Amino acid sequence: MSGIEGIDRITYGVEDVGACRHFFLDWGLRLVAEHADGLDFESLNGCEVFIRKIDDPSLPPAMEAGPTLREVIWGVDDPSRLGALRRRPGFREIDGTIIGVDPTGVGIGFRMTHKRPVSVTGSPANVWGRAARIDQPSPIYERAEPVEVGHVVFFTDALDRTTQFYEELGFHLSDRYPGRGHFLRCAARGGHHDLFLLQLPEAKRGLNHVAFTVRDLHEVIGGGMHLSRCGWETQIGPGRHPISSALFWYFKCPAGALVEYFADEDILTEHWKPRDFQPSPSVFAEWAVDGGIDGNTRRQKQE
Repeated sequence: MSGIEGIDRITYGVEDVGACRHFFLDWGLRLVAEHADGLDFESLNGCEVFIRKIDDPSLPPAMEAGPTLREVIWGVDDPSRLGALRRRPGFREIDGTIIGVDPTGVGIGFRMTHKRPVSVTGSPANVWGRAARIDQPSPIYERAEPVEVGHVVFFTDALDRTTQFYEELGFHLSDRYPGRGHFLRCAARGGHHDLFLLQLPEAKRGLNHVAFTVRDLHEVIGGGMHLSRCGWETQIGPGRHPISSALFWYFKCPAGALVEYFADEDILTEHWKPRDFQPSPSVFAEWAVDGGIDGNTRRQKQE
């Protein structure tokens, strides 16, 4: 086991702090602090989402122009894990967090996890041969409350070198697009991926999206329709990823690139063997709604 518990904090550098305030409140995060440097949000389990001004000198250098993700802090469950990281070249310690920069230019760090246990469960599913929900209707969500930041996706111009960097930190390869993309999870047992590295033909660097875990498909839908009612723009969704089995809905985000609600991803163990896929629209999405669902009419948006 790697001892890495998942993403503990992400930090954006943004151009419009006010727009980000409105967006992430609508998204379902809790605003815990508002100050001259920016905004501090958290999810249900205490995973932190920090919003900082794009020219904040305390941020790591940006890997791309404009608003984007500047740092990802990973939580660990064992102090000895931090001790090993202190000895790695290129890392240093600031206030108990071991920080560095990955080969793509993303600021990364490791700390003892700040996330807290939370009593959250999704709706049981009644599948053929196993009824898990008896005398109990499925929920309807008027909005989402994300449990945590589930994964991040970056464009990289150094796929193999960046993958090796994370594997040396204890990450595990889940699946891959040979020569194009690698899905990585931060522990042998866990969700399908915590990190996806994607190398495009033009070999750019940047943020693709940040994904927030919600309880179940019903919360993906409820959260997405609430965002629609608030006037935020769908990029694509709802839909389903064949590679991870997850249900998704993507929105454009004023903090940079996209954000995703997702639920029901595959859980893998040390026995999992990575698979190879060729990128295609059908591999990205088994099905998807183009343009999203209108939150008021409850039907697909019309042009």
